[in-house]
Amino acid sequence: MASNKQDSGTGASSPFDRTAQHDAKRVAILSQAAKLFNSKGSRATTLKDIAESLGLTKTSLYYYVKTKEDLIYQCYMAALDHHHAVLDTIDEQTQDPVEQVSQFIRHYFDAWLAPIEGRDVHRAALLEIASLKQDHRERIEASYIEMFKRLRGYIRSGSTSGQFREVDAISATRALIGSMEWVFYWLHLVPEGQMHSVADEALNIIFNGLCPAGDTFEPAELSFERVESAAAQGFNRAERNRMKQEAFFKTGTRFFNRAGFDGASLDDIAEHLNVSKGAFYYHIKNKEDLLYSCYSYSLDITEAIYEEAGSSDSDGLRKTERACRGIFHVQNSDQGPLIRYNTITSIPRQRRQALLERTDASNRRFGDFLRQGITDGSVRAVNTDTAQFLIAGAVNAAMDISLWRRVDDIDAAAIDYFDLFFNGLTPRTPL
Repeated sequence: MASNKQDSGTGASSPFDRTAQHDAKRVAILSQAAKLFNSKGSRATTLKDIAESLGLTKTSLYYYVKTKEDLIYQCYMAALDHHHAVLDTIDEQTQDPVEQVSQFIRHYFDAWLAPIEGRDVHRAALLEIASLKQDHRERIEASYIEMFKRLRGYIRSGSTSGQFREVDAISATRALIGSMEWVFYWLHLVPEGQMHSVADEALNIIFNGLCPAGDTFEPAELSFERVESAAAQGFNRAERNRMKQEAFFKTGTRFFNRAGFDGASLDDIAEHLNVSKGAFYYHIKNKEDLLYSCYSYSLDITEAIYEEAGSSDSDGLRKTERACRGIFHVQNSDQGPLIRYNTITSIPRQRRQALLERTDASNRRFGDFLRQGITDGSVRAVNTDTAQFLIAGAVNAAMDISLWRRVDDIDAAAIDYFDLFFNGLTPRTPL
């Protein structure tokens, strides 16, 4: 709240000034906490770290937050409140669906750039919602779902008006939000001066798709064999141990995806697998090692899918399609799940960096396929770096799609989901 305090000569301060000072300090705390949570991870960031970085004592910080979990919750709620405020502004400025979606997308890019330029505070990436206390988690989820519905409303409105194609609005919204949330992982690679042009290219891809103008991308008939993280070599002891570890990794992944790092319990995982704690801890040293192994296991799977897609004699866009639908199938079938990257900041920096480098190398296969597609004519001229990151974000968000929409056929759901990138939102016009 702005203050119009006038000096009365008494030295007394207005209660409105004190309220404004309190609010300003709270905003500063949430901004700094968001910055540290995003860079170091909430697990590695202590309240002492946050207090010291602001020149506060830990005691004074407790005046604003009671626990670290409460601070994470406040950061997440502040981020969602900001998203809704942006949507409110969009709704006030325009009722045109194309412009509404455009402004929503630009907002995600600007939210990254604004604190760097000193125009706004840092906003927390919504990574560890699953680890929050139930009442906090439910409030965050309710606000997130409301944001989802508002964006879905833009897309449905565009389809009704004929400005967008007839698409599965739920799938398109989930894929689009997944792409936008992924900017947290890659936008730091973009020079500040190029940020707006990258946002323009993202809009170009989302509205116009990857398929060349005048064509409509039709899904191929594909079948998906079971993907193994390593070749099975008979049924010797080593192979039995490998199969046991694979069961640990798949179950661990499921628990981490649903409960977050803090909420996942090794004892619960062992009980779910119906193995003794002794047998479990023979294979798994601690929770951090299990999480790291779950990421490594998921990367084994996705790398195998990329390799299979790349070895086909298809054009570049078909290879992209095969990889997308193959990963989606694993994520949403009994072959999965694959780890969701919301827990990546719970891994210490050195090990995390190794995983992210491997992830980047894996995701670059999308870029390789798209560059081949530009050469062979199956992909129109786009910024392949931007395209690969948009697709990678959607892929990360594709698991548990049945929580968002009815799924009778996994591959049909995959086709609906990735249609946004192949054909875009706007109608395909023949040349």
